[in-house]
Order: sequence, then structure tokens, then C-alpha cells
Amino acid sequence: MEINILKISQNGSGLDVEWSDGEKSNFNYLWLRDNCPTAHDKDSRHRMFNILKVSTNIKAKDFKINHDGKLEIKWSEGDHTSYYDPKWLRKNCYTLKSKQKYISPYKLWNNSLQNNLDSISVEHDEIISSDKGLIKWLEILHRKGIAIVKNTPIEKESAFSVLNRISHTRETFFKTPFEVINIPKPNNSAYSAHALNNHMDLPWFETPPGYQFLHCLINSAEGGDSSAVDGFSVVDYLKHNEIEIFETLVSVPLKFRDKDYTQESIRGFHAPAVSLTKDKDYNDIRFSVATMDILDCHPDIMDKVYKAHHRFGNLLHDDRFQIKFRLNPGDIFSFNNRRVLHGRTAFDPNSGHRHLQGYYIDRDEILGRLNYLKK
Repeated sequence: MEINILKISQNGSGLDVEWSDGEKSNFNYLWLRDNCPTAHDKDSRHRMFNILKVSTNIKAKDFKINHDGKLEIKWSEGDHTSYYDPKWLRKNCYTLKSKQKYISPYKLWNNSLQNNLDSISVEHDEIISSDKGLIKWLEILHRKGIAIVKNTPIEKESAFSVLNRISHTRETFFKTPFEVINIPKPNNSAYSAHALNNHMDLPWFETPPGYQFLHCLINSAEGGDSSAVDGFSVVDYLKHNEIEIFETLVSVPLKFRDKDYTQESIRGFHAPAVSLTKDKDYNDIRFSVATMDILDCHPDIMDKVYKAHHRFGNLLHDDRFQIKFRLNPGDIFSFNNRRVLHGRTAFDPNSGHRHLQGYYIDRDEILGRLNYLKK
């Protein structure tokens, strides 16, 4: 059904619009002038009009619905007339958007996922050969934060071909790909045979990598099984059951620091364990026992902060929430590094070889590619 403008009237700072379906909208004058259809360059689509060049008192000198059904405004400044398509106004109406109930795109999961790993598995050839397969992979990564690509070639750096179907990888000082193997005098605990607690990578960065991809080339050693936990699911549990801990996690910054002895840079960052979006949805999880630095919060809350950290960390390793699985050669363990925490059991390097190659891609690239393909 086509929706049209029935009536427009002026208020102090904008125009009130009544629609043919009974809805009502308010459009602020500065917002309307800033979003005039002529404000953007037709090629680059960047806004070329500078709203800072008009006064904050700008208003409509005259307004009407013209013979094309468009809202026509003659402005009090700049000798300019704007024409707004009602479909565009309705689509971008912030009055109506503010009334809509927010629906999270995320599908939270717990240990029951372990019995249905096929639901997060995608064939390598399916991704390589079609956009449909790529969309399937990206949808799983965006919605559930975790996916396993199956039957990938096991030559070194062979993951580039499937990752480049998304976008470019993010380079870090670990290089790309980084080699997850047991080495003498490791500069990171991942490069040892030790067990790794569930953690995120690089929490000491202001913006840690959005997604991580661990490509299994060889996994013949005893041990070395993988684990993963949906941090958003754990936080959601705390929000609905232990609100004081939840509020501490979202409000008190923790301190993380890079302790890599090979680096000539010192990297550190303060951030809460949990951050939220503008819609109060879950945005980021920062958790790493190995790289959390000496906390320096106010003494009055230190006990509360440590108890919240203790509770959160134990739930992130609780068998109610985490899944455990073994990577096979040709698997790419893909996950949202700022949502899904990952770990592994210890392995015996004398019993066989274990070699993964790791890659990062920023979260913007995952979502941007998905939106483009779906459009």
C-alpha cells in the first residue's frame, strides 16, 4: 500500500506530518536542510552541503505538497528550495524509528550447540563457488558469531583464497598468517603446548580484531582440543539473573597490557569487560586472564570488581555455556573475536604435530560484505 502525506503543519523547530495510514511524524528544520536531496554528490554520495554554513534558526519560509506529491520547502536562508519524496521521508523518519522495538540480530547459544555443529558448518567449495555460499557463511558469523569451514586445502596460506572472498585481512605485529605452533621460548602462550583459558585476542588494542580465523593444517598430537563460549550468552544470563555483576562489568574499565618480550612498543588499554551498543545490545566482550594487567580502579570498588571478574570468568568456562570440539586438518575455526572466546586443552608435542595458521578480519568488513551481497 502506497503511503502519502495527508497534512503538514509547522511547529517551533520543524514540520509535523500526518500520513495516510494515520501515523504522525516530526521533521526538524536543521535535519531537513541537512538531508536535502541536493546535498550529496551524485557520484561519491558524500554530503557536499555544509550545515555549519546556515544558522541554527533556519526555517521554512514556505512549504507545501507539490503536484508530484513531494514535500516542497523554500528556506529562509540561502535562496534554496528542497524537494523530498514522501517514500524517502517515511523510510528515514526518526519519529517512527524511535517507537520501534529493537530486535537483536544475534542468536545466542550455549552448550547445546555441541550436538548440532553441522548448523555452523559450511563447505569450503560452497563459499568459493557462489555468493550464496559466502552469504551463508557470513550470516552464521554475524548471527551466531561462530562457524567452521570444512574441507579447506591444507597447504600453508591456502586460507587466503576463501578469506579474500570476504575482504582484506587485518595485519598485526604477529604477521599474517600467524603460526600457532609449539616453539621454544614463546612470546605468546598460544605458541606453546600449554592449555589456554577461554579468551579474546589482543584485548590491549583500542580496537581488537573483529573476527579470527584459525586454519588447521595438522592436528595429530594428543590433546589440543578446542573450546568456545558465547560471551553474549553469558552476559545475557548475568543481566537477567545477577544484575549487580552485570552492571559492574559494563561500567568499570579493566586494564589490559601487551607483555610480548619481542616488541619494542608498549600497548595497553582500559575498557569494561562488556560494552553495549546504542540500542543496549551486546557489543564487545574483553576477557583474558593471561593479559589482564594490574587493576587500578578505586579502592572502594576493588572487591566488587574482582568478585564480578571472578564470577564472569568462571561462567565463561562453565560447561553449561561452552562447547568443546576437535579441529581436523582442513577446518577453519571462524569466530567473532569480540564475542566468542576461544581456548584449548594442553597437548603433547612429542605425540604428534599441531599446526594452525591464524588470520584476522575487522568486523566492519564482515558486516559490510554481507550487507552488500544481500542488497
